[in-house]
Amino acid sequence: MVEEKAESVADWDAADWDAEDRLAWELTEAAMAAASTIGDPAGEERLCLPADLDAWPVGVGLVMLLSAVDVNRLSPADRVGFLRAADRANSAGQARFLGAVAAVADAYDDLAESIEDPEAGASLELRSALRWTRRAAETELGLAHDLRVRLPGLFEALAAGIIDRRRMVVMVRGTDHLPIAHARMVIDALIGEAHRLTTGQLTETVRRACLDLDPASARLRYQQSRSSRRLEAWTDPDGTVTLAGIGLDPVAVAAAKDRINRQARTRKTRDPSRSLDQHRADVYLDLLNGRPANHSDGDWKVRAGRIHLLVDLATLTGLTQNAGDLAGYGPVIADIARQTAHQLDGAVWDWTVTHPDTGMALTDGTTRRRPTASQTRRIRTSNRTCVAPGCRMPTIDCDIDHTRTWAATATTTTNHLAPLCRHDHCIRHQTGWTYHKLPNGDYQWHSPLHTTYTTTGADPP
Repeated sequence: MVEEKAESVADWDAADWDAEDRLAWELTEAAMAAASTIGDPAGEERLCLPADLDAWPVGVGLVMLLSAVDVNRLSPADRVGFLRAADRANSAGQARFLGAVAAVADAYDDLAESIEDPEAGASLELRSALRWTRRAAETELGLAHDLRVRLPGLFEALAAGIIDRRRMVVMVRGTDHLPIAHARMVIDALIGEAHRLTTGQLTETVRRACLDLDPASARLRYQQSRSSRRLEAWTDPDGTVTLAGIGLDPVAVAAAKDRINRQARTRKTRDPSRSLDQHRADVYLDLLNGRPANHSDGDWKVRAGRIHLLVDLATLTGLTQNAGDLAGYGPVIADIARQTAHQLDGAVWDWTVTHPDTGMALTDGTTRRRPTASQTRRIRTSNRTCVAPGCRMPTIDCDIDHTRTWAATATTTTNHLAPLCRHDHCIRHQTGWTYHKLPNGDYQWHSPLHTTYTTTGADPP
């Protein structure tokens, strides 16, 4: 009953406000009836949300339920369910808002014969009505235009609560260099998976899809960006200076970043009074100024950077132009992947060659003098990143964690090992989170609030 009535909202008009109010209250009563009460162990009566709330359409029924329910009276698990529902409702609200922005722009387009610049007029209207800056107004006008003209399917997904604004922005920005037909192909292919990816993972996935869709165009854009590479420095408001390299080679950057990170960690063991970020910045400047970063017992010890390259066999042999992957950086064009596989200017690196169809690892290796232990290598090959929900830390910088404590089993097997970054490794032990490996290679996590999340050991689609 709730779903049928919620769908009728689209038929309301300005003359139906009384009917709208009555329907909304009917939906509220129905929703509250569905939100039965349960006894709390402490004796306090708590509300229990409908078990199928995640399947409710984004409409008046869902909105009225969210408005009527006191989230503090819900059980811990239902509070998470309420959060997900509120997120979907907020996404639908963002779609309505951007639709209103587009409507204001349309009103100025209707005046095109009598005013010189309708877009500037619409921008000024938004700035005045919402007390925005010019940049904010132009940004929202651009998003509204992209959703309506270039990517209407993305707008529909936002309106239905399938994706949120953050993911929408990632997909708009990630495809804005493509022709409309190609952009829509990328969005159509990824929209069903976008909700389960973090914005960082989604950014990588969109970038990879764009590279694979038109490798020649991607290579041209890369070459153009590299030809305009430069170093920029500007003064910050607090008097410090920011130094940035722009248009750089991703392989060289990945190796340099790893080298800085490792040397900064070494420094921090000697000087824990400063943060790791402070040590990174100091190492960065020391290396640029020709001062070796690490000093021990009178000897300067500089260690080369290390990266992990993932590339399929067909691309490595030049038969296809599929994107490769640099751990911690993301997709790179095929030419870069092949060049990296042949030479990396003396940096230490690991490589994994995969099957072009299944993605399964065919072989792997390392340029380091002493390879890692067999079990660690297998875990690193099977997982590109930390397996905690949403984390993208490369496995080369992760701890190898026992999913089942060694104290309980007195054994160490590959099936009971997984890569966790130091932060998530500590968090999982300190906060009561648990996880285990599923037969298909995924990992299932359990939070102290009795919620369950699944992360995949495979690359995002």
